[in-house]
Amino acid sequence: MDGSTGVYILSENRLLREALSRILKKKPAFWALSGPSFTAEVKAEILGSGVQVLLLDSVSLFLAEDDAIQRLRAEAPVLKIVLIGMEEDDQTFLQIVRRGATGYVLKEASAAEVVAAVRAVTNGEAVCPPQLCRILFEYVSRQASALPQSRSRLQLGLTRREQQLVPLIARGLSNKEIAGHLNVSEQTVKNHVHRIIHKVGVEDRLTAVDVCRAAGLGI
Repeated sequence: MDGSTGVYILSENRLLREALSRILKKKPAFWALSGPSFTAEVKAEILGSGVQVLLLDSVSLFLAEDDAIQRLRAEAPVLKIVLIGMEEDDQTFLQIVRRGATGYVLKEASAAEVVAAVRAVTNGEAVCPPQLCRILFEYVSRQASALPQSRSRLQLGLTRREQQLVPLIARGLSNKEIAGHLNVSEQTVKNHVHRIIHKVGVEDRLTAVDVCRAAGLGI
């Protein structure tokens, strides 16, 4: 649409959807669509419309085990995701960063600040509240300290099957999808993922992917 940035507002809160839509549509740099829930129809609209930014106010949807949003990102690699209305929670923030969110806006943010976050991610920047920047620095520091130990554990060797799983996890596929891809049971995939996490020496599958990538497994 004339080079402007498309934004999809996904929120059950109708007042929030309508308010942000009005604000964005008043600015020539943006156009906006919106929906109350993440359905197959909404996914098709996001993919078909070519929006560049998804504004999402549901952490539970973003972190859901079915990885619906991650699969959407895999199909639309240019899509930037901004979480709005979030609590100042360290662990939730780190989970969201690891899953690929580009912006994180606290619940007390004004509409102008949300629009500024959209503009920032459109320009290739990342957005997070200043009070949470420290958490990112501390996380990177811990990861750097843990990496030598993780590498030594990797030298013990992931099995060939476990090495096959890592790039599939990196693509955001669910256990069920990986099982179908490899023609094995979902429980078998769960067991493999658990062993990968244990061998790498981290706490979750996404961090395991980060460590494997840093260790040069060619992901």
